[in-house]
Amino acid sequence: MLKKRIIPCLDIKDGTTVKGINFEGLRNAGDPVELAVKYEQEGADELVFLDITATLEDRKTFADLVRKIARQLSIPFTVGGGISSVEDVRKLLEAGADKISINSSAVKNPQLIRELSNEFGSQCIVVAIDTRFTDGSDLVYVRGGKLATTLHTVEWAKEAVALGAGEILLTSMDGDGTKNGFDLRITRLVSEAVSVPVIASGGAGSVNDFVQVFHETKATGALAASIFHFNEVPIQELKQQLKTQKIPIR
Repeated sequence: MLKKRIIPCLDIKDGTTVKGINFEGLRNAGDPVELAVKYEQEGADELVFLDITATLEDRKTFADLVRKIARQLSIPFTVGGGISSVEDVRKLLEAGADKISINSSAVKNPQLIRELSNEFGSQCIVVAIDTRFTDGSDLVYVRGGKLATTLHTVEWAKEAVALGAGEILLTSMDGDGTKNGFDLRITRLVSEAVSVPVIASGGAGSVNDFVQVFHETKATGALAASIFHFNEVPIQELKQQLKTQKIPIR
């Protein structure tokens, strides 16, 4: 069994860390470099950096900021936002990223997944899926959650993996920032449908939410932002609690 991973997420806008609810109402959550250092020291298993307005603003991810953060880290570091080519990925890997995350660009051009996987290896390619329950279906959203597609979430996850995705980062937009718990239903459906690791994201508010997502789905990672940024659930304490629940943690 793969050991479970605790993954803080830095949502970046204009070079600073932000956090909102349901992808709206963003507020400042601190300096990304300082937060990265803090999370490494606290025992995070990985760190995710998402430049959340890069696609909307039609620009590339802040490579200089990625470089500054990467210099401080020894844990795996995933970077996403505005990535649409082999050259974009190469620049970010050279800046210190270990993995890259693509979302809107993969939906627009699914063959990009295959191209990047062939060039850099599937272990490097994370396909992020923003999903919302809409009119009775789980649909994929793009452009920072602003635009609904006709893609069904589970089917898109399966297609992404078939094309070469080595991991799925699944964010429930309905749960995002609410602290009402991970969306166990869609996380279960996706994690049972694909053969690669799935990271659950959206809705973490307590230790019990992590216990539930690991006990009740096949997710191998759980990502959270505000509860870590604002010291509501310290990572070390969370990992100790998970161990007492017999959940295998890195």
